[in-house]
Amino acid sequence: MARKKSSRPQAKKRPRQPHARTAYSTLLSTADKVRTFFETVCAPFRITGQQYNVLRILRGAEPSGLPTLTIAERMIERTPGITRMIDRLEAKGLVAREVRPHDRRRVYCRITRNGLSLLKRLDEPTEEANRAAFRGLSAAELAQLTALLVKTRKAHETDQGGSET
Repeated sequence: MARKKSSRPQAKKRPRQPHARTAYSTLLSTADKVRTFFETVCAPFRITGQQYNVLRILRGAEPSGLPTLTIAERMIERTPGITRMIDRLEAKGLVAREVRPHDRRRVYCRITRNGLSLLKRLDEPTEEANRAAFRGLSAAELAQLTALLVKTRKAHETDQGGSET
């Protein structure tokens, strides 16, 4: 018995993407999902993930605080609006600014007691979120992922003449 030809056109196979392109798109889409997930942890506390990052940086800089531009350099995600972000945190009573007599050119920022209290309340939820974000990975896989991401980031810092972080 002869086989009848199908009248439906054959679907074309998509050309396979190069590994670097696949890695790039996978990295960005995964980062977006993890970032969005983390924002749901911060939202009930009326701060964003980036504002949380500023508070975390300032907690680590206690008791001396940091100049605004140093905070910007330490951010996980670079943001051009660091001054406005600190304005918002100051308006919420989470950050205080001060000009020091020995260095009037720079404004130093410090986390307030309210800011420290907020971070203390966020410590456990953010730890849980960090674990949940990577729940599909074993400890060894998580270590490998971290090592590969650090290696990728360092290659770009070297290419751009940036500092090693």
